[in-house]
Amino acid sequence: SHNNPNPCKDHIHYEVIIMGSESTFKDGSWHGIIEAGGPFPPEKGRYHMYIGLFCPFAHRANEIRHLKGLTEIIDLSIVKPYPKGDDKGWPGWCFPTAEDPYGGSTEDRLFGSRYLHEVYFKEKSDYKGRYSVPVLWDKKTNRMVNNESLELLRILNTGFNSILPDEYKKRDYYPEHLREEIDEVGKWLQDDLNSGVYKAGFALDQATYDKNVVPVFEALNRLEELLAKNGGPFVLGKELTELDLRLFPTLIRFDAVYVQHFKCNLGTIRHDYPVLNEWMKNLYWNVPGFRETTDFRHIKENYTKSHADINPKAITPMGPIPDIEEGVELDWGKLRVGGVKLPAISGVKAVVKNTTSFPFYKI
Repeated sequence: SHNNPNPCKDHIHYEVIIMGSESTFKDGSWHGIIEAGGPFPPEKGRYHMYIGLFCPFAHRANEIRHLKGLTEIIDLSIVKPYPKGDDKGWPGWCFPTAEDPYGGSTEDRLFGSRYLHEVYFKEKSDYKGRYSVPVLWDKKTNRMVNNESLELLRILNTGFNSILPDEYKKRDYYPEHLREEIDEVGKWLQDDLNSGVYKAGFALDQATYDKNVVPVFEALNRLEELLAKNGGPFVLGKELTELDLRLFPTLIRFDAVYVQHFKCNLGTIRHDYPVLNEWMKNLYWNVPGFRETTDFRHIKENYTKSHADINPKAITPMGPIPDIEEGVELDWGKLRVGGVKLPAISGVKAVVKNTTSFPFYKI
């Protein structure tokens, strides 16, 4: 049986038999790295990435691909945003065909597969996990290198530096002097916001939803104040870091999807968080790599047309219009620091922190 595929599975690990040393498969995922002298050295045209434009975790990997000047070095195949398959997620994400087109998605440019699971089975024929994106594939050895988005964010940040021109080589989104702060903020950012919207959205009862929706907005309130204190234009101030790349995919989906589809409706970015809204608009309109990797149609139709238990009629809401506002205020001194008032729910601190036990298979 093929259990629970999922496009975004940073938060889950399976107990599995570890393959031989030639594979980077461990704990249910692949963990190879790109480095000179290793089994996966940096080479132009050697690697291929599979993504979905809907998935916030794949979005990270595509952002770093653009920001590090890797678009001509690593080519892409893009799955359709729906359908996903049955309630177990089988057969999983598919590629478009002439009879079944979807603008902005592509054929499997490596193997001509109909389904992403075929790519997984090429690497591991007895694979029982999820057929998730992103995937980094090595054409030379015909192996999967890595399918963990946070690892890929770090790998692509440095792994190709030896073959990059100076302009891109010197771009470092996980710099030594900011690592401690990136790690500290990144921990609660992932738990309470990046994964938090899913914990609220896939809650199976009222109490679980109540417990999990509040930390989403605690995190947004905290970020609004943190960004205001750091003065912009980025999360930690003047330097664009990994935190910006990890926050943007969640915020760009927030008003468009999470407010209504995942019931994260204690506030919206555009009306309640002036600092976060200007931060997001600046990245989208002014920083190459963010707008180019964002596709609102893929985003909205994925969530609303592949979660039958949440949205059984698969109707995609028309709004909000516009998807993202225009006009960017770079003088944050003019901004009111926003936030939302949080309800006092008894026991709300008993948040589901152990994400491995949460039913993310539904994502």
